[in-house]
Amino acid sequence: MHPENDPRYKGLTVNKGIAQPPSVNPYLVRVKRKRTLTSGEYVEGILKGDISILGQAVTLVESTLPEHYALSQEVIEKCLPYASRSSRIGITGVPGAGKSTFIEALGMHLVNKGSKLAVLAIDPSSERSKGSILGDKTRMEELSVSDKAFIRPSPSAGSLGGVARKTRETVVLCEAAGFDKIIIETVGVGQSETAVHSMVDFFLLIQLAGTGDELQGIKRGIMEMADGIIINKAEGANLEKAKLAQCQFQNALHLFPAHESGWVPKVLTCSAFHKIGIEEVWQMIEEYIAFTRKNGYFNVKRKLQAKYWMYETIDEALRNHFYKNPEIEAQLSDMEIKISNDELSSFIAASKLLDSYFKK
Repeated sequence: MHPENDPRYKGLTVNKGIAQPPSVNPYLVRVKRKRTLTSGEYVEGILKGDISILGQAVTLVESTLPEHYALSQEVIEKCLPYASRSSRIGITGVPGAGKSTFIEALGMHLVNKGSKLAVLAIDPSSERSKGSILGDKTRMEELSVSDKAFIRPSPSAGSLGGVARKTRETVVLCEAAGFDKIIIETVGVGQSETAVHSMVDFFLLIQLAGTGDELQGIKRGIMEMADGIIINKAEGANLEKAKLAQCQFQNALHLFPAHESGWVPKVLTCSAFHKIGIEEVWQMIEEYIAFTRKNGYFNVKRKLQAKYWMYETIDEALRNHFYKNPEIEAQLSDMEIKISNDELSSFIAASKLLDSYFKK
């Protein structure tokens, strides 16, 4: 019996207590884990142009998990019949040349003309932290909010060959999703130009004038690969310097062997920031594509590129298989110590490891 109900306490008033708060936060929203899509669902979404599913598919391609690799290859294989319907443009240039600004200016020019554009930008990874800023979307403010553009920065993560192969596979997915223009921006460190050149139709080199090293910037390898050169930031007081650099580069091009395509590279000036000369640059690219389609080089080049990437994929697979071999992993540390102590030369150590791998 409760004392408050006793007749002696008739005048006693008992106030209603305060309800205790629930032990679980009522505002907590439980996030349901996304169900892994099947290859058919990925392909269906990609063919419909679903950007969200396209992004998930690209993440799948970039994953290093074996199960993701198998699924991504299945998706790519199913998308192949719907690919190869775009113009692929590779863009490289010295740091500070304004590559991102130029890509946004050219990209907005293309989407305003009714094109669907995918920009695949490889972001250099730190050799120390292995991290990447992935800031291309912040540098392409206008283009990144366009519903006709898809911008995907990818970290190189120290493995250029791997990221280049994944970028090529991403091109297939983007083409299947209906993107008719693909722009690939290089890391800009040595071999990246060769990798990107091997997956694009037109390779554009962006240079600067007025930096005092115009002729120093003319490197034989990159100049021979370029199908076109633009001198960016041709504006204001820098306009005359840009025109002078244009003449220097045009003269330098005559020193190199003729392109297999029969195309004579052009040198143009532009100002990406002020959007001056962008139309002329695109006209040059269209002229090149029409020229190479007419003489048959366009298809020949794409077939050669497909063969190139078959061999590159084999090389990468062999390299990964070698380093993941348990016997090799067990011997590597020992070999490193012997090399450091001058007990073994690097070449003999490599030979021993390879012999062990091939069981000789």
